[in-house]
Amino acid sequence: MKAARIYLSVLCLTLGFLFGFSPAEKKSKATWIWQSETIGKNKQEILTFCEENEITLIYLRIDMNQTYDYYRSFIRDANAKGIEVHAVAGHPAWALASNQKRMLKIVNWVKKYNDSVSVAEQVRGIQLDIEPYLLPQWETEQDRVIREWQANIEVFTEELAQAGNLEASAAIPFWMDDIPTPNNPDLSLSTWLISRFDTVCIMAYRDKLDGPNGLLDLVDDEMTQADKLERRVLIAVNMKEIDDDHASFAEEGVDEMNQLLDELPAKLADHPSYGGNAIHDYRHWKEAAIVTPLPDKPRGYRGTYIWRAETLKSESEEILDFSEKNGVNLLYVRIDMQQPPSMYQDFVKKAKAAGIEVHAMGGHPIWALEENRHKLLTLVKWVKAYNQTSSEDERILGVHVDIEPYVMPRWREDKEAVLRQWMGNIEAFVAESKDGGLEASVDLAAWLDNTPTPGQPDVPFSHWMIDRLDHTTLMAFRDRAESIVGLVESQMKYASDQGKKLVVAVETKESHESSFVSFYEDGMGEMNRQLDRVAQLLGGYPAYMGQAIHAYEYWKNGKD
Repeated sequence: MKAARIYLSVLCLTLGFLFGFSPAEKKSKATWIWQSETIGKNKQEILTFCEENEITLIYLRIDMNQTYDYYRSFIRDANAKGIEVHAVAGHPAWALASNQKRMLKIVNWVKKYNDSVSVAEQVRGIQLDIEPYLLPQWETEQDRVIREWQANIEVFTEELAQAGNLEASAAIPFWMDDIPTPNNPDLSLSTWLISRFDTVCIMAYRDKLDGPNGLLDLVDDEMTQADKLERRVLIAVNMKEIDDDHASFAEEGVDEMNQLLDELPAKLADHPSYGGNAIHDYRHWKEAAIVTPLPDKPRGYRGTYIWRAETLKSESEEILDFSEKNGVNLLYVRIDMQQPPSMYQDFVKKAKAAGIEVHAMGGHPIWALEENRHKLLTLVKWVKAYNQTSSEDERILGVHVDIEPYVMPRWREDKEAVLRQWMGNIEAFVAESKDGGLEASVDLAAWLDNTPTPGQPDVPFSHWMIDRLDHTTLMAFRDRAESIVGLVESQMKYASDQGKKLVVAVETKESHESSFVSFYEDGMGEMNRQLDRVAQLLGGYPAYMGQAIHAYEYWKNGKD
């Protein structure tokens, strides 16, 4: 067996050097729809779900008794959203020679259908899902079944090649690398199957990545062979409930499945054959994704920042209209102490009437240093004095500071000394705020959970901060819900245990650091979709207090 594999490897490498490899650059996210009757009555629901979950490929079972018109609008609308539709068909008995004509019916149907519709309405490929190991003959006549299956596949791929630009794919289990082909016992059945199709979906039905029975270990041989054969591989996982709970995410749920799939690209980065993921199947995935709202959950914050204090006067109505349209109920407003108190009183009164909390804001990197503690405390004292001369409906409820000392050279020179001074300033800030009955909060970089607290090396600095503030706003500047949650989840667990509150902040300002830091490129519609997902993922944590969008002036001018 080893000799044949060595020969195959040398042959593939030689072809690679002669013609050049073309690793699959496009990463797909696929699902199966077996109930074709649903695309008529539930078309929009299906496409919305696929769009929300970034599906780019649907394997759709074709009911050949339906008219061509039944499929046209669904496929056209899917294509318009960047979702390819491939036909999927199969039965264990299709492996047998006696059923070759039944197998070819799907090829003939797709050819005739594509010939009769526009390009935008065409099926882009055919996937075979033939599982002959479910036949009783597999146990008694395995060699014969495999020979006939191979012959049928050869006929299928030849017919498909003559049908035009259609992709040939197959769903195969991960364990076929242990089965030899009858005509060549040194060649695994999985390698033979991979060589015959443009794409294979490896049914790697496991609920963990690592370990001897983990997904990565089980697909390693197939991925290596696909690399050599220059074939494309999708890794498929299962959401359908089955007896072997380790072979499905039905018990673990959608969030754990997504977490595993998010890790796959990095884990399989060395395999050019890796072409994406597939989730089996739409119906069970959708049912598992339904989240029951938590009872009696108070509405969380949806906040934003106003850095230009003078806009409270020049854009007062615009700010309040924008807040109402976008569900904003918390404003961090920078205080310019040169402005008359009346400017803030007028605005705060209107904001409170609209159900919006106003917290005073200030900050600078140097406010972390002990020599500038007075600047921090001056802000709090100003708010205390302001509240004393204002009516109840004009009062500011809290003070929020944005201090980011890690941008200073001094942070790189002596980080521990800066942290110690920052800690002292925060303790003074909290004490001064409490003296005035003000809520004390800060902006905090989410990654500070990896920085130890001076004098307490086992305590993350973010935990030290969370313990002292009334609420902490974690700057989780990413543009995907799962990435945002990944940045804040450890702090969320800690804050929940401590009875503390956290707000999760995202960015809309153009970033020159990286496109994934901000929603500037994605647009505000996409931001809202991702933040809805964040709320869904974090809503179960008692500490989760809501979201903040940085900042008003960028958000209001953001792309749709």
